[in-house]
Amino acid sequence: MSLIIPTQYKTKLSIIQTQEAIKDLKDFFEHRLGEELRLTRVSSPLFVLPETGTNDNLNGIEKAVSFEVPDIGKKAEIVQSLAKWKRMALKKYGLPTGRGIYTDMNAIRKDEELDNIHSIYVDQWDWELIIDKKQRSRETLEEVVKKIYKVFKETEEHVQSIYPEIQKILPEEITFITSQELLDLYPELTPKEREDKIVKDKGAVFLMQIGKVLSNGEKHDGRSPDYDDWELNGDILFYNPVLGRALELSSMGIRVDEESLDRQLRESGCDDRRSLDYHQALLKGELPYTIGGGIGQSRICMYFLNKAHIGEVQVGVWPKEMIEECYEAGISLL
Repeated sequence: MSLIIPTQYKTKLSIIQTQEAIKDLKDFFEHRLGEELRLTRVSSPLFVLPETGTNDNLNGIEKAVSFEVPDIGKKAEIVQSLAKWKRMALKKYGLPTGRGIYTDMNAIRKDEELDNIHSIYVDQWDWELIIDKKQRSRETLEEVVKKIYKVFKETEEHVQSIYPEIQKILPEEITFITSQELLDLYPELTPKEREDKIVKDKGAVFLMQIGKVLSNGEKHDGRSPDYDDWELNGDILFYNPVLGRALELSSMGIRVDEESLDRQLRESGCDDRRSLDYHQALLKGELPYTIGGGIGQSRICMYFLNKAHIGEVQVGVWPKEMIEECYEAGISLL
């Protein structure tokens, strides 16, 4: 168990104010995200069949929660994210280039290590936007990130207008930097320490090219080989002054095409996935080219409402010791 107790922490909102603010904040952000990126809200699965290949393998070590479905004689898995499912859905819905979908995704990641920002329950807006193959570029990636950052800035303004005690702290612009450039700046630090350092300095950062091996022979962080193109992805990181750490609010990127999927499966030793339905369709060029990602709902609530623990904005399960320490520090877990 890893827990940070901020010195002299005091929540700015009561429990009922927090509940009211959560709904208002989510409604505002969701509406503006859909408008800004031209996304249509759709329904999404809570579980999928593993042989479809549409569940998210995340870093490749997390195991999905599974259960037997007697009527079909098969095992189903609780989703870990919808990175691949959305691309299959876009083909089915027949949307044109420049349009996309988003969904209110709920998942279970049982292998998460519980702390201030990690829970086994995941709630996020999963979104996916169709692009032309010629738009698979860093310019497109940065353009979409700037649109999402605009929504974050508007959300901060909205929250502050309702709750003046919550101050605005986001910088005017988000900083773009690659994982290799970050390593070159702080070679003596760990990946997490590098994130904390750059985000404390800049306030808001889009850290790019996650999943590839860097000059030190290591990856900044793991990333599944079959959804993001490791050259064209990244994380949106904000500085969280309550915890004094970087807070990842979104993981996103331009998705793999036939060539990058082939290369990343080979480099990661995951050639066995080539026979799965999703991978077969992608390698044959049958799926649309897209950019997409997930935006953590509880995390943006935690950030914009100045909370010290994700359990203050979502109901979860926590170790007894964590519950007791939080209670003593005035952190009210729901």
